Order: sequence, then structure tokens, then C-alpha cells
Amino acid sequence: MVMSFISRLFKGSSFQSLDAGAVAPPFALRDADGKTYSLPEALKQGPALLAFFKVSCPTSQFTLPFLERLHQAIKQSGAVRLWGVSQNDAGQTRAFAQEYGLSFPLLLDEDGYAVSNGYGLTNVPSLFLVEPDGAIRVASVGFNRRDIEDIAAEFSQRTSQTIQVFQPGERIPDSKAG
Repeated sequence: MVMSFISRLFKGSSFQSLDAGAVAPPFALRDADGKTYSLPEALKQGPALLAFFKVSCPTSQFTLPFLERLHQAIKQSGAVRLWGVSQNDAGQTRAFAQEYGLSFPLLLDEDGYAVSNGYGLTNVPSLFLVEPDGAIRVASVGFNRRDIEDIAAEFSQRTSQTIQVFQPGERIPDSKAG
């Protein structure tokens, strides 16, 4: 009941994150080393998974190492992309990558969070699987095991390999709020 009221209250506002089926806003961001990454250019080569995060967020700290597993499985294929979008500065983002063993590109959305705002973020982590035509196929907020498994299955099809993010015997919750 309360969630229904909150959803109606923010419906159509800039506070509602983009849903599956929406068109992903194009952007170009730099990483901590100054290299520029352009979403429209990346989508010419295949889909992209965008993982928005903040280094101080416990759910981001929990989620991104699992995304690193996904990255390790897909990095040689060239068929799909995985980018983190950090809401922190270069130094904090580098330290986060080192602490959590992240090797996929981490882009900086500093100075007012223009890209995060364009995607309507209210919570992190937020994941968006963007198809080559710019349509968002999956939109996920917080940690959602099923969404990550679905993304892995999609990437498995695109790369013709089996991708398993979660290992047998691991005790992983179904979800964690962002």
C-alpha cells in the first residue's frame, strides 16, 4: 500500500529509474586514467551491462565482485561489455577496484552525476543491460540474484559459452536492497 502510494507520487518524475523497454540515454564518460568510453560506440559491437555504484554502499560492495566474475567470463569474447559507473572520484574508485579485485572499466560520473540522473537513479547499485539498439532489456536495483543469473544466461548465449556467476555451495541471498 505504501509502496503503491510512493510509486504514484514519483511516477513521471525525474526520480523514477528507467525500466526495461526504455531507451538508454547515450553518454561518454572517462575512466580514472582519462580514457573515454562512449555507450553509442560500444553498442555497435553488442550489448552493454552498466553497473552504477557508490564505493561507500554496502550493497555495491557485495554486488560488484560477482559482476567481476561475469566480466572474467566475457572479457575475451568482444561480444558484450560490462562497465561500472562510479559516483565517486578517481582516487576513491581506484581504491575500490583494488580492494574488491575489479578489472572491468570503471567510469566516473562526477560533477553532479549527470549520467546517473539521466538514468533516474535513486539507489545503487543499479544495473542496466542495454541492447545494441539502445533499448534497456534488464533494469535492476540493489542486488538481485535472479537478475544477475538472467544477465549471465543472456551473455552465455551471446558468447556461446557457459557462464556461471554463483558457485555451487555458496550461500548467496536472493536479494539485498540498494
